[in-house]
Amino acid sequence: MTRGPFRSLLFAPGNHPRKAEKVFAAGADAAILDLEDAVPVAEKAATRAAVVEALKRPRDGLGYVRVNAFDTEFHQEDLAEVVGPWVDGIVLPKACSAAELQAVDKQVGKLERDRGMEPGGIDIVPIIETAKGLAAVSDIAGCGSRTRRLSFGAVDFAADMGMRPTMDEWELTPARAAIALASRVARLDAPLDTVWVHYRDNDGLKESAGRVRDLGFQGKFCIHPGQVAVVNEAFTPSGEEVAKAENIIAAFEEAEAAGSASIVVDGFFVDYPVVDQARRTLEMMKMISR
Repeated sequence: MTRGPFRSLLFAPGNHPRKAEKVFAAGADAAILDLEDAVPVAEKAATRAAVVEALKRPRDGLGYVRVNAFDTEFHQEDLAEVVGPWVDGIVLPKACSAAELQAVDKQVGKLERDRGMEPGGIDIVPIIETAKGLAAVSDIAGCGSRTRRLSFGAVDFAADMGMRPTMDEWELTPARAAIALASRVARLDAPLDTVWVHYRDNDGLKESAGRVRDLGFQGKFCIHPGQVAVVNEAFTPSGEEVAKAENIIAAFEEAEAAGSASIVVDGFFVDYPVVDQARRTLEMMKMISR
């Protein structure tokens, strides 16, 4: 199963060969070649082969494909054509139910077996981007599929809900919190956040990434190469955070060996939950440094 890190995931339209080629050189942890919203209906069928060709070329980083939604006429054939040893994962838009995700998992599994691949090797990332999907998020997260991380699609979600999006995104906080909570309860990895549509506003992007990082998200979708560095920095522990984590772990292990499980480090109370968080910080840096 694909492990990441998943700080930045950059979309590129699958029907633009040049963009599909350049997306892998943008520095994102994963590239997502799109068959859904970025591709006109008339070009969807022909774009599948172009996406597979792009994924087969030598590339840096992980290669995902966003297929069309489960209830569309394009979905089944999207999977049939793009699933193969050349793809690392499938992004499933407008995920609405556990049954839907399980059906996609089953179909991908059959394609893997038919093509001599390791069962369960292809990641599936559902996007929660409708009211129905959010209402079912706990069931989706806990349905026992191969899915390791959920994601949030705020543009479609806001449209479905009739929201008026704001620059500080306060109206998205309940949905984001619900996705993060469902992920944790189901013991999934931390979720991935929606795109920042104001692609020239990197200050706003930095603030958005910081908000969702503090809510428990591990990364963010991107729609422009210029967003990647900002997002990567936001989700990469700073040198100060790494040093603090190392100091906490070293001090706690020394205290634990002496029979104490609660200490004060630099004026901060430390017990097992704090140490666990410090270890997660170091584990994240280890993944990033690979």
